[in-house]
Amino acid sequence: MAMRILVIEDEVKVANALKEGLEHEGYTVDLAFTGEEGFFLLNQQTYDLVILDWMLPGRDGIEILKTVRQKGIRTPVLILTAKDAVEDRVEGLDSGADDYLIKPFAFPELLARIRALLRRGREEKTLRLSVGDLEMDLVTRKVTRRGKEIQLTLREFELLEYLMRHRGQIVSREMLARDVWHETLRATPLDNVIDVHIARLRRKIDQPFAKKLLHTIRGVGFMLSEVAP
Repeated sequence: MAMRILVIEDEVKVANALKEGLEHEGYTVDLAFTGEEGFFLLNQQTYDLVILDWMLPGRDGIEILKTVRQKGIRTPVLILTAKDAVEDRVEGLDSGADDYLIKPFAFPELLARIRALLRRGREEKTLRLSVGDLEMDLVTRKVTRRGKEIQLTLREFELLEYLMRHRGQIVSREMLARDVWHETLRATPLDNVIDVHIARLRRKIDQPFAKKLLHTIRGVGFMLSEVAP
């Protein structure tokens, strides 16, 4: 499966050139021309990497980056900027950027930085996931809440893993159908099947506990979060 990259860049020529070049290298690329649009896409889709321009209209790249990190989204972020002072670089990295490239840059250098970040992301891929006191061990496939083991079916485990990897983000039924059930060509939607599995999962991970983690966002989808949306 092709690695998926989100490019958040307000200069249309630059954005389109990046998209064309990266797609030529075999990446799947989505474009956003404002910080708000990029932030929305990051909450709706799963990306392997984000290329983020610092100087954006409205909320700039650093604001977007800080918000993304506060929401627990750990996707690697490469900042593009014309700011080349040391203090600017420090600010970018302290705000949660994983790497930094100063404009103008050579495209082969950008590709090398992307490969390094994607390699690092694979190496650091976590073996444990947690949301509040809910924990999942991806090696033993054991799920616990407050230390108490929860028995899940294979599908429930896959569904919970997906929700935990998207903690604090709204996950639509379309995303679940595509990424958990791997069904994109069905004539009828999987909404009822998904809702049944969500209900079963909620009974197991939430019902015995005072604090609820699995939230339904009416008309939109679901969110796994310690904080009610």
